[in-house]
Amino acid sequence: MKKTRIHISRLAAVVFAAYCLSSCTKDEYLNPTPQTSLSDATAFDTKDRIVNQVAGIYSAFKSGQLQGGRYLIYNDVRGENFLSNDGNRVTARAAWEFSETSGDNEVNNLWAAAYTTINRANLFLDGMAAKGDAVAGTDAPKLNAEARFVRAAAYYSLLQFYARPYWDGNGSKPGLPLRLVGIKGGGFNNLARSTVDQVYTQILSDLDFAEQNLASNNGSAVLNVTHAHKNAAIAMKVRVYLSMRNYPAVVTEANKIVSANAPFTATSGVAHALQPDITSVFATGSTTTESILSMPFTTVDVPGTQNQLGFYYLPIITGNNANGAGGIFYLNPSGIWGDASWGATDVRRTALTTLEGGFQWLTKYKNPGPFLDWAPVLRYSETLLSLAEALARTTNSVDSRAVALLSAVRHRSDASVTYTTADFADANALIDAILKERNIEFLGEGIRSIDILRLGLDFPAKSIPGFTVSAVTPSNPAYIWPTPSDESRFNALID
Repeated sequence: MKKTRIHISRLAAVVFAAYCLSSCTKDEYLNPTPQTSLSDATAFDTKDRIVNQVAGIYSAFKSGQLQGGRYLIYNDVRGENFLSNDGNRVTARAAWEFSETSGDNEVNNLWAAAYTTINRANLFLDGMAAKGDAVAGTDAPKLNAEARFVRAAAYYSLLQFYARPYWDGNGSKPGLPLRLVGIKGGGFNNLARSTVDQVYTQILSDLDFAEQNLASNNGSAVLNVTHAHKNAAIAMKVRVYLSMRNYPAVVTEANKIVSANAPFTATSGVAHALQPDITSVFATGSTTTESILSMPFTTVDVPGTQNQLGFYYLPIITGNNANGAGGIFYLNPSGIWGDASWGATDVRRTALTTLEGGFQWLTKYKNPGPFLDWAPVLRYSETLLSLAEALARTTNSVDSRAVALLSAVRHRSDASVTYTTADFADANALIDAILKERNIEFLGEGIRSIDILRLGLDFPAKSIPGFTVSAVTPSNPAYIWPTPSDESRFNALID
């Protein structure tokens, strides 16, 4: 007799379907408060229960296998800026050397974490439509918007690994199984991939809804950093449109939250602005207005073993000051660290890296084990640099505002540099400088691979003693990850 199998990548959230939500910290830290075996029938009976479920969606999104750690790590180590200090495939070596197979843990686990998040969002939206909207009343649109924001961000995360970039066929290539209905049991495994364009269209639909219905301000510095608000939806749309090379749309969206002139700030909603000192953005539990969205952690709510940013990027320190780090990846002297245009007195160089054991290490995430640094998802400096790039591309000129945006980010960390239009021979020179600034500014924040993919660049070659990784061109099958073996096993329609 044929048995029905429930695919773990989407139905790890079956526990959530039964709404047995457990946790150990406050809602504002993205975990639900303890509940006792809430059934499907009662999960939407009160507003408190509904709000608690929204926290559960965020909790899935900040899994150490996703935005709580590994998503950022994989995106960075695929690029040229880090060298491997550990041959263990469990700690991202396969991602670094482009040797992933469909059966590798990292390929299966990131997919599973993202689809678990998506399924939680779908279950919530289904329940709200059936009953919860009436219970939540005027708060229902905002709560639905939070779920749709997270669903959009999870789908975007998946596209960066498992689908061809948008420029390849203008979104016509196979994308992802587009699941928009919650799964509570077996029988829903088979679903073909939608196109890349169809997935992006759904992402933008969710984000448009989120922008219209999220709060302008969540009421506290912590909630403004750990829960989505209108400006977070706008900033995410800026990132999405940049990946699609829709530069006019990048300008339109970014202009909603970036003032016309320096000092650049958001004039509505949360008052986003660059911090005078970038190190404050990475301080423990940072809730500055530069952080648009971060994934928070506490001593009772940790990213999980071998998922933590500090574990990967900090050097191993032993003795009385032992930090518990793995020392997995150090900075490549042939990557952006070795670029002569990155000034020696730049704070990002002097305060956010360190020399240890003959290697240079990234120290943005300074906390020792259990590595409770908040994982950055969106920062205001990204919106500024995305707008600068889009302005240069749409005007095909050394646009004065684009130069001022670039200068604001560089000058904040290197006071010796103030760019003017005279510093750039043409639009291409300005764009090159903006891209280099992104490479410096977001080192270790999961942006580098995204930029390589959206621009159709090669992943550069890199080497360590006794081992060389050749450049990976856009035509190389390793440019994107394979379909996870777990998905292929249970989804007969996946290609």
